[in-house]
Amino acid sequence: MTTGLEFDLKHHTLQLLREYQQTRKARLRNQIVELNLGLVRKQAHYWTSQCQETYDDLLQVGSIGAIVAIDKFDVAKGYAFSTFAMPYIRGEIQHYLRDKSSVLKMPRRWFALIQQAGTMSKNFQVQHQRQPTAAEIALALDIPLLEWQEIKMAYQNRQPVSLDCPVGSDEDLNRLADLLPDRHYQSFQLSQEDRLRVQQSLIALEQRTRQILEFVFLHDLTQKQVAERMDISVITVSRHVKKGLNVLKVMLGNHDA
Repeated sequence: MTTGLEFDLKHHTLQLLREYQQTRKARLRNQIVELNLGLVRKQAHYWTSQCQETYDDLLQVGSIGAIVAIDKFDVAKGYAFSTFAMPYIRGEIQHYLRDKSSVLKMPRRWFALIQQAGTMSKNFQVQHQRQPTAAEIALALDIPLLEWQEIKMAYQNRQPVSLDCPVGSDEDLNRLADLLPDRHYQSFQLSQEDRLRVQQSLIALEQRTRQILEFVFLHDLTQKQVAERMDISVITVSRHVKKGLNVLKVMLGNHDA
């Protein structure tokens, strides 16, 4: 539930963004950054525990991402600025970390869990003819779902690959991007640039379609679970998934052009 303070923050931010888009005054841009510094602090705090860089350095870098988001934000499209800005803030920090060649710290226990998850996933696929969800993996590993999601994120940022990475057997070879409509894509890792492109493209989708795709592909819900949560039919969910993925393919393809 949105609190009065959060509403005031969003309302004030929106007013400043409207004025900034008309005037492009640096003073207004700096006010917007300061007003939304909590978004930057959240990311800086998280990544401080994953690398050797200082909190203050990451705060400065994340603020650059916020500035980029402010310059690219379009008030007319009706998006929440916080949702739009977060991928830019996170992306700027991770790009900085890669350029600095900082090694993201990953506990040995997490490596062991990654290996266990790989074995468990293979056995699960044989038995159930599908990939396990994140919740099923966490249950099998006897760890909280949030911890498994954190482990996956840390591992992804150690081994980035391109959407053009070939996957599959010799008889059925595809690009990683071609597998996005399939739940199997969650087994592969996207680089931060690719994840940022996907997140930015998601933001451009119609609200209901975006929400359904996020439930299915980011939160590991089945289409039936999404239908029950949104009080709509499974057919409607399936239609939105297909529509959204087709739009994403076009948008991501245009980025590559």
